[in-house]
Amino acid sequence: MEELLDPGLGQVRVFLMHDDNKPRKLKHNLGPDNVGRRLLTFGGAYSNHIRAVAEAGRRHGIETIGVIRGEEHLPLNPSLAYAKSCGMTLTYLDRASYRLKHTEDVQARLRARWGEDVAILPEGGSNAAAVRGCAELPGEIGVPYDVVCCPVGTGGTLAGISAGLPEGKQAIGFAVLKGAGFLAGEVARLQREAYGRTWSNWTINLDYHFGGYAKTTPALDAFIAKYRVEGVYVAKMLYGVLDLARQGMFAPGTRIVAVVTGQPSTPVAR
Repeated sequence: MEELLDPGLGQVRVFLMHDDNKPRKLKHNLGPDNVGRRLLTFGGAYSNHIRAVAEAGRRHGIETIGVIRGEEHLPLNPSLAYAKSCGMTLTYLDRASYRLKHTEDVQARLRARWGEDVAILPEGGSNAAAVRGCAELPGEIGVPYDVVCCPVGTGGTLAGISAGLPEGKQAIGFAVLKGAGFLAGEVARLQREAYGRTWSNWTINLDYHFGGYAKTTPALDAFIAKYRVEGVYVAKMLYGVLDLARQGMFAPGTRIVAVVTGQPSTPVAR
């Protein structure tokens, strides 16, 4: 845990918690019930989730199948090449079918090809089991805090953090997608599936997507260069936290834990 030093924060303190949320999401998805089963999941050509599932499958001796959006391109990019080196079988789904990957029709076709007993994990790994894994994160925070912030792509990490917060603490998610108002419903759905209830201690900020998923602007590029953080998820969240603090949206003395998801990186203290 390190503190982010920025003169614009005033009396607000921000602590960075480096935490790879992919293993958390997979922890309860790779339990004894999956031993000896095939695990199938979805992702784009550069998906960190695909990499994480492939690596976990290799460690746990579980056969993995990655359904990749779009067409095959050879040679494989580094992400897919790594997944294949872990033993993952790669298959491809046209973009129109990929948009319907959650439907019974598409999943029936996948089961017909890969076996009725294949375990299907959603894109991004966000399901009830993933929520339970992410709910363990607040218990590992080693500093006093008031608010936990995280990037939001599919909603699973925020759903879990919210569920694991002590009474009186709050969670704020920063959507990395444009037009992501639907994510509030997804977070609530995931909490109900995991725990049979929802929490009211979380919100999603929709104002820092910078044009959409994996999109950027000169302002965000400058921020990434200054703080040396991952650009698709972490930079948008951290930019939002600092911008809101500078606007006075947090009360003086508020202590924020910003969850730096993915592989560890070290922002530059300014």
